[in-house]
Amino acid sequence: MEKKELLYEGKAKKVYTTEDPDVLIVSYKDDATAFDGLKKGTIVGKGAINNRMTNHIFKLFEAEGIPTHLVEELNDRETAVKKVEIVPLEVIMRNFSAGSFAKKMGMEEGVKFSQPTLEFSYKNDDLHDPFINESYALALNLATQEEIDTINTYARKVNEIMIKYFDSLNLDLIDFKIEFGRYHGQIILADEVSPDTCRLWDKDTHEKLDKDRFRRDLGNVEDAYNEVFRRLGIE
Repeated sequence: MEKKELLYEGKAKKVYTTEDPDVLIVSYKDDATAFDGLKKGTIVGKGAINNRMTNHIFKLFEAEGIPTHLVEELNDRETAVKKVEIVPLEVIMRNFSAGSFAKKMGMEEGVKFSQPTLEFSYKNDDLHDPFINESYALALNLATQEEIDTINTYARKVNEIMIKYFDSLNLDLIDFKIEFGRYHGQIILADEVSPDTCRLWDKDTHEKLDKDRFRRDLGNVEDAYNEVFRRLGIE
């Protein structure tokens, strides 16, 4: 698989075309941003960790019947993926109060919910990814009802799989963001699963081992990412 033209460069990845019109190459960067890009920095080694962690976990999803965009890991930082049309919805699953939810609801962080919450944001940088519900998504023609139902089902299944998996690594899955795409008419999981997109706390100490260390200037950011990767046990 050979990289051709740079198709897109985002905050955390570059995307290239290949000789196959149905396949792209994603290259993960060490760049880090927060607060709609107002805060910028570098987390050394993040690109390789996020790439390999995503592929490792996407294989777990595939084994449980959740289709993903993964084709093949090419090297530490690059992966061949199916070319999808991204559904412009950020799908957020929350198991504990944290971040913007805790702030909006006036809650302390770390309160476990009686059941997981699922929410959508409209994926639009100019509008700062506003919170929306299913009715908004339908009214704006962002997705069909069938697609939303499929996304809901997959998101809840992804949550179940990851709670169990991270529990085995002595980590609490606080919340996470995922994205989906359309591939030949099928909804499949895309984007990534990493400390950039998940809040992961040590079950015993409640130490934050995710991007919040960068957002909140908590220090030891690289150590946190490396600790999560170490627990994955990837060769």
